[in-house]
Amino acid sequence: MAADIVDNRKCSKKRESTVCMLSRDILPILPVKIREIITELPGEVMEEIEEIRLRLGKPLMLGLTREDVMVTPQGQPTTIPEFGYAVTEQDVARAVHLVSGSSIYAFEEEIKNGFITVRGGHRVGLAGKVVVDKGRVKTIKCISGLNIRVAREVVGAADSIMPYLINPVTKEFHHTIIISPPRCGKTTLMRDIIRQLATGIPKLDFKGCAVGVVDERSEIAGCFNGVPQKDLGIRTDVLDGCPKAEGMMMLIRAMGPQVIATDEIGKTEDAGALEEALNAGIKVLTTAHGADREEIYQRPALKYIMEQAVFERLVILGRSRGVGTVEDIMDLKNGNSLVR
Repeated sequence: MAADIVDNRKCSKKRESTVCMLSRDILPILPVKIREIITELPGEVMEEIEEIRLRLGKPLMLGLTREDVMVTPQGQPTTIPEFGYAVTEQDVARAVHLVSGSSIYAFEEEIKNGFITVRGGHRVGLAGKVVVDKGRVKTIKCISGLNIRVAREVVGAADSIMPYLINPVTKEFHHTIIISPPRCGKTTLMRDIIRQLATGIPKLDFKGCAVGVVDERSEIAGCFNGVPQKDLGIRTDVLDGCPKAEGMMMLIRAMGPQVIATDEIGKTEDAGALEEALNAGIKVLTTAHGADREEIYQRPALKYIMEQAVFERLVILGRSRGVGTVEDIMDLKNGNSLVR
């Protein structure tokens, strides 16, 4: 039972094991029966867990690095639905109770966005009956599904690409956009880029700069009770749960960032805010969903941003050699690849 014997003091600071995170942050918010099942999983399976999905009346399911699997009542992976542990109404109710700290109403603002962030910066997505008031989501009730996403922190994940993102002469950060399909490590990579920018990179003679993060979905910093759970460096200010466009303007007016970072741009107002940041002389780091450069041009707001030649570097992530594979780094000013 791997999770029972973990000594959190022995967890690596550079790359904390998934078993450590499960033991400290996630097992306590799971119903007893599901907690026991997860604890029985083979250690190599636990290390690959990216998501734990509870759906009422459906098999308990894990999103692993390479595939999705169901889990038997004995804690063994299976691909046969009938063998999987069927999540009960009591399991779902207890999980909601634990995730919300016994007070679901205290998380109404987060629930409007479809998730709750728990200790460690892990995000718990919710599915159920959506209550709409005047065309806007008010809350989710009769919750029937939860998706617990493991927020990984890999210190040093950006080491290999930082030389491409820092101008060797001016020592300034290049405007950068990271793209990839879902679950390919965009947020993990972005988090470490922010950490290095804010703390400094001695080997590149980069002394560090002030970074402002607009974390609309609480994924980058993983704030819990307003406190970032992930290491974003010593010169980073975070606006948690704030809309991107508004947050960028708030940072520009009040915090004096040299770099603004935000994830998953794609709306017209995001483009306008990015332009304001550029006009203020602020460098930009952001992400977007897309498998390649051509795909992001198919989205109107992103196409507009790209056509304005805002970005200098395009980092493309994939899974060709595992999660977080840097497939390419492009110099968007010259249109050529820097790594191929």
